Amino acid sequence: MNEGACANLKDPTWWSEGRSHHTMILLALLKLVGYQIPTTTFNLKLADFSPYNKKTRLHALAQDQILERVIEVSHWGNIAVEETIDVKHNGAVLKGPFSRYEYQREAHSGVSSIKSFKTILPAAAADAYYRDEIGNISTSHMKVMSDSVELDLRPRFPLFGGWKTHYVIGYNVPSYEYLYNAGDDFLLKMRLVDHVFDDMVVDEVITKIILPEGSHDIQLSTPYAVERLPDTLHFTYLDTTGRPVITLRKKNLVEHHIQDFDLQYTFPKTLMFQEPLLVVIAFYLLFILVIIYVRLDFSITKDEAGESRMRISGFCEKVLAHQDKRAEYYTLTDDQLAKLKSSKDVTAFQTSMKNINRDYKNETSHIAELVTKLKIDAPEIADKVLELQKLDTHLKELYVQVQSLYVDKLVPGKINRQQFLDLEGQLNKKKEDSVDKINALVKSLH
Repeated sequence: MNEGACANLKDPTWWSEGRSHHTMILLALLKLVGYQIPTTTFNLKLADFSPYNKKTRLHALAQDQILERVIEVSHWGNIAVEETIDVKHNGAVLKGPFSRYEYQREAHSGVSSIKSFKTILPAAAADAYYRDEIGNISTSHMKVMSDSVELDLRPRFPLFGGWKTHYVIGYNVPSYEYLYNAGDDFLLKMRLVDHVFDDMVVDEVITKIILPEGSHDIQLSTPYAVERLPDTLHFTYLDTTGRPVITLRKKNLVEHHIQDFDLQYTFPKTLMFQEPLLVVIAFYLLFILVIIYVRLDFSITKDEAGESRMRISGFCEKVLAHQDKRAEYYTLTDDQLAKLKSSKDVTAFQTSMKNINRDYKNETSHIAELVTKLKIDAPEIADKVLELQKLDTHLKELYVQVQSLYVDKLVPGKINRQQFLDLEGQLNKKKEDSVDKINALVKSLH
């Protein structure tokens, strides 16, 4: 029995009962663990089994029964590799129960078991993980070397004869080391099967290559004959039509089969922006739906109190807007008085004030209409607005007195400067008091 890579001879077509056969097999190693034909001879790595008349089966001590290798290509700079592996110990079957205590207590206990093995990853491999059905297996060590990354994998349980283990190992590699392009044409060069452990034997390997969504004109070139299964689609986040999956199958592989395949395909680079745009559109539609939802009223019965509050709030906002307009007209009046004081042009002043007074009356009438509406839903607020109207009327009268002081006395020269300043100061003081009261009342309406 060869400890390492060999072949399986299962029911070959050349077998014939009753005949004596002579077989020569090229071994992967010089070491042969055991054999049952006494006349077996060796010449370097060539084992000569003869003569025999029973069916012969040559197998490895530890071998991979099934290896599934998934290569996911991303044009954003990363290639993810994940291998799902089933390993079986084909040595002498363990008899009797297994004791972890005895296994760890005695130094020479379990010498025929497989405690650990080394897996070689590419030098650029990063973010490696090693787990099984239970979860992450922490009994592993990674050593970064100049030309590779060495993983010392220790199964969750030691492997005795007839025992199996199932685990998953994965890692990422940068795409620039394996992916080449010229415009929209791309070439992927990667290994069909990679190193699992030294002198490995793989009964069957299934390699899946997941290309970016939108890839087409796919052409595959392999260093040896493989079976290409029907192409499928793989769907993940933000995919619409699915990512093409190239599936390859090969049986009876050894380390000699660790070779690169070439996969050519076409991928329009504009499709790289498809998924970011889908995210933007999704968020945009989400915000639109939220806006529509918050504006919909799903209540069966009307909320009279809520509607009343909304109406009152709307009326108050309109009152405050009209009051702001009236305050602007007072500012314009002050500007016109300043011009009159310097130019003494009464005609221009009266023309400007005519327009200002017209707009002022419109704003005051709008507020009066709102008072009528507020009396129905909020009488207390209507009283405040009425008080605001009275204060504003008083302020308007003070401005009329100031205008009369300018037009009737200052411009004709019927009053001296000191008398004018005294009267103007008194009126300005009264205006400031009225403005303070109006501002306090406006603040209470917010």
